[in-house]
Amino acid sequence: MNAINSENLSLTIEGNEVLSDITCQVHEGEFVAVLGPNGAGKSMFLKVLLGLVRPDSGKVTVFGRKPEKVPPEWIGYVPQVKTLDSSFPALAIELVVTGLNHTWQRWISSTAKEAAIAALSEVGAAHLADRPIGALSGGELQRVYLARSFVRKPRLVLLDEPVTGVDTVGEKSFYSLLDDFRHKNKATIIMVTHDWEVATHNACHVMVLNRRLISFGTPAEALCDDCLKRAYGVSITPQTTYCPRNQPDQEDTHV
Repeated sequence: MNAINSENLSLTIEGNEVLSDITCQVHEGEFVAVLGPNGAGKSMFLKVLLGLVRPDSGKVTVFGRKPEKVPPEWIGYVPQVKTLDSSFPALAIELVVTGLNHTWQRWISSTAKEAAIAALSEVGAAHLADRPIGALSGGELQRVYLARSFVRKPRLVLLDEPVTGVDTVGEKSFYSLLDDFRHKNKATIIMVTHDWEVATHNACHVMVLNRRLISFGTPAEALCDDCLKRAYGVSITPQTTYCPRNQPDQEDTHV
């Protein structure tokens, strides 16, 4: 079964065409990176898969079901913008538990606590369980959000630019955790990113969007010069121009 089937998916918001005629299939167990310029519709595509926004035309299914009919436990989500106030009086473990029932609990059951600790351990963050969220670094908070998305062992994990503000060492660790979870649980990963090196070295397939589907295939196929030129409007060679590994080394502190 395909994890995602999209056929002629189109979406207009307030008179603006956000997505147009998107057709693609994502197989179960794949890691798909979604790239494109700002305003290309990448985050909105994730919202369609989450069932938060319904397309104007075409159709999309997640594991053969309409997105709004997919059981919540099948999908984990790491948003791009963390709207949680850092001064909110909550512990890391309490944030992870919200991934179980999508609400804050005054009292955490032993079952929920066990599941949250297991998810934190899976991302190497069990030691953060009783730490206030306001005391977490950017990298630590990302791990807690990742644990929150993992806590139900979802079949599909959606991530929207998950490593924004995380240093290079932290990024490598983050992607390693994603890959381990994918292989261990046979999960499907769809991640919005601006990092072409990550797409090249971590993704099974790459989707390049600019409201329309520019390309979809292996990293070598989807990130060809012609595809990127059509997406970004300029001729680009990502391996030589934009890959961090070709830039001067910088000292990074793991967070």
